[in-house]
Amino acid sequence: MAETFSLEIGGKAVSFETGRMAKQANASILAQCGETVVLVTSVMSDKPREGLDFFPLLVDYEERYYSAGKIPGGFIKREGRPSESAVLSARVIDRSIRSLFPEHMRYDIHVVSTVLSVDQVIAPNILSINAVSAALAISDIPWNGPIGAVKIGFLDGSFVVNPTEQEMLQSTLDLTVAGHKGGITMVEAGAQEVPESLLIDALELAQSEINKIVDFILEMREKTGKDKFLIPEPVRVAEIDDWVTANLWNDIYSAIQIHGKAERSAALSAISQRASERFLESHPDSKPYIAGLMDELTKKGVRKLILDDKRRADGRAMDELRPISCEAGVLPRTHGSALFTRGETQSLSVTTLGMVGTDDQMLDGLKWDEPAKRFILHYNFPPYSVGEVRPMRGPGRREIGHGALAERALRVMMPSEEEFPYVVRMVSDILESNGSSSMASVCGGSLSMMDAGVPIKKPVAGIAMGLIADDGKFGILTDIQGLEDHYGDMDFKVAGTKDGVTALQMDNKAGGITRSVLEQALGQAQSARLRILEIMDGALDRARDEISPNAPRILTLSIDPEKIRDVIGPGGKIIRSIVAQTGAKIDVGDDGRVFISAMESDSAHAAMKIISDLTREVKAGEFFVGKVTRMINFGAFVEILPGKEGLLHVSEISVNHIPKIDDAFSVGDDVLVVVKEIDDMNRINLSRRRALDQKETILADAALVSQLPSELEREERYSTFPKGESAPRRDQRPSGDRPRNGYRSDRRSR
Repeated sequence: MAETFSLEIGGKAVSFETGRMAKQANASILAQCGETVVLVTSVMSDKPREGLDFFPLLVDYEERYYSAGKIPGGFIKREGRPSESAVLSARVIDRSIRSLFPEHMRYDIHVVSTVLSVDQVIAPNILSINAVSAALAISDIPWNGPIGAVKIGFLDGSFVVNPTEQEMLQSTLDLTVAGHKGGITMVEAGAQEVPESLLIDALELAQSEINKIVDFILEMREKTGKDKFLIPEPVRVAEIDDWVTANLWNDIYSAIQIHGKAERSAALSAISQRASERFLESHPDSKPYIAGLMDELTKKGVRKLILDDKRRADGRAMDELRPISCEAGVLPRTHGSALFTRGETQSLSVTTLGMVGTDDQMLDGLKWDEPAKRFILHYNFPPYSVGEVRPMRGPGRREIGHGALAERALRVMMPSEEEFPYVVRMVSDILESNGSSSMASVCGGSLSMMDAGVPIKKPVAGIAMGLIADDGKFGILTDIQGLEDHYGDMDFKVAGTKDGVTALQMDNKAGGITRSVLEQALGQAQSARLRILEIMDGALDRARDEISPNAPRILTLSIDPEKIRDVIGPGGKIIRSIVAQTGAKIDVGDDGRVFISAMESDSAHAAMKIISDLTREVKAGEFFVGKVTRMINFGAFVEILPGKEGLLHVSEISVNHIPKIDDAFSVGDDVLVVVKEIDDMNRINLSRRRALDQKETILADAALVSQLPSELEREERYSTFPKGESAPRRDQRPSGDRPRNGYRSDRRSR
């Protein structure tokens, strides 16, 4: 039977309905806020998967184009692979719920959030997290929830809970927080250089709102929830546990203190092999069990080393950075490049500059007014970076998520399109990885962009922090490596400038975190970030004065939108001719902005001049060097600008007598003229004679000066023409004469 439950979050009514749709799932929730609707289902397999050493959780976020009243683009008119926004939404859901499942869970869990309706006001992703929480809570799937999720914005000096899409455009903070009564489990944030103290206040506000959502879902569970399925505890083999603990614990504890990642991994593998050989006969199938036990003891050793001995696996102090080196301009033909190395993590960051309107990324999503992306950051994680052998495939969810985090950190420092009319694509190839490769991408990306000549507002650096807590003791770690990330309770990545935070990401398994712990962690992160920025300044402290000589030169101009057709021409004829003539790329926006790109500056300026000439208005008194296009009895038509012709009457050619127009010009001749007038019908009348009378004005223009000698030679030649009689006036013509030289006949006299 269908039941509906309602609450208010951030001043907006939210309803959860169960029992009407997707009833064969373990649980389903139809959630609605405004006219945004999502359907969430949670399903668990009947049997566990044997031999797995990880929890098989799959989260999908399905964007249906009909939800926004749109039809997918392309030839195949149906949804294809998930968009980047869908992948990121799925990752946020996954990170919010994963830590609350039992550690020994080996049943497949599939959570699907399908967006059914979008009103362009309420974003569906936050609604989806809360609906997933409700679906898992009322199902029979074992889970230690529920959780709640909210978005916090900061507008006009005040926090806003779950701001609308329009409000987010003006917000200096975009903070998504998920958590339970015991504390925060997930944080994702982008910001415009906000101080750490403001972030802490926002997290506290989010926690208070989350508690309301959790209480609401608990009430739902009491009324409609199913009994949880009981998963048997994993069987312990006391003989193996006791022997390994007694004989190998000291070796394990020593191995985790080996500084090098590869050497440490080899030592732990050798210890595990000793245990496997010891029980090969008595427990021939014990290798997976021993591997799991080794993982437990390694985790115990790492935590003991930090909490009890106050030491880290590589010998660093809690707030000490690994050795850092920075190099800018490492590749000769790219537009910008940098190599950033921190310990055993290394990012090669390469920047490429492109043209707005041609190289920017069009986003085909659920938003109707989604702008194209001028700044794109792609993150690649090849297997050799961790010494593995596996096929190279397209980017997975992890790569997309890490790239999005680094992009968010750097995007707010991009100059405006008016200041820097380029598309910027930055690629981070991870060459080595032992913790915090996304933050290495931020540091390397900042240097790479400056090396390319991108005038970013300020350099940006990032640092990954960790937390290990147990029995009231805790240790906050600066610049965590892979071992500390894997066995720690929390990792949070902070990126920003010297003046504030631009991006934050946190995943927490430790439960409640007090304000004092957050303040200490963010303060420690700020100190590390400032130190990294100092090191980066040593390699490159500001953007290059000029963009790379290998990058295209881009010029912009604005024209009257009504003149766009003059630039494009029928069927694109004119713009194609400009491209063919100059070799430049040209993109014309609907608002009249024109972007011109060419590898050579001269080509770009040549195209710009042609377009300017095509679209500008001709004024009386302007001088031109035009080309004769056609001739008639009483004068010649001269093209003074592309597509613009004026009439040069025979009487305006020279102070000397011109017997006939053919004696003066041929089609294709260049001629110096001045605009005499533009009549009421917008016809242009030209004069060569008056142009020559204004030599002082001509001498001030280099282009006209170059034409002057040939015009003087012509004038000298015209002076040799014999004087002739001028055409008779109308009243002097004999009756019966046939009309000549353009005179009309008087038909009534015939």
